[in-house]
Amino acid sequence: MAHVELSLSGAFVPQARTPSEAEFVPSLERWTATVAAAAEPCLIIDNSTTIQALSASAAELLGLGKPPEVIGKPLGGVLHLIDFTAGAGELEESDADKIPPLLAVRSERLARGLLRVVPGPGEPPLTVDAIATPLFESERVAGSLTFFSPVRY
Repeated sequence: MAHVELSLSGAFVPQARTPSEAEFVPSLERWTATVAAAAEPCLIIDNSTTIQALSASAAELLGLGKPPEVIGKPLGGVLHLIDFTAGAGELEESDADKIPPLLAVRSERLARGLLRVVPGPGEPPLTVDAIATPLFESERVAGSLTFFSPVRY
């Protein structure tokens, strides 16, 4: 028969500590390096819709050029959104405000939806599934992190 020995000791009480410096880094800054190096198509915008970081694959998928060329620009100024009609007309501003990266900032909630973009001149329209989550700093929304996936028919 197996022998089991039991001993009792005092309760473990964690010691108070000073938070590390990394804990003071705002969430947007914490995510930008990760997004910039990510293999997946993703981007971060701040609460004024300015692009703070994007992966090379997101820049290529969405036809935005090289990431350094669009960092600091408003998302709406560089993303060529079109509607889902056969005519593929320019997306109205009221509808463009509802795309997941912007909606996550405004609603302070997870947002998901389809976008239709023209990646570049002469290229066919592309439908993209986007899922965005708000990023918080001190309990306030500071921006959003969005992942993109092309929809292939």
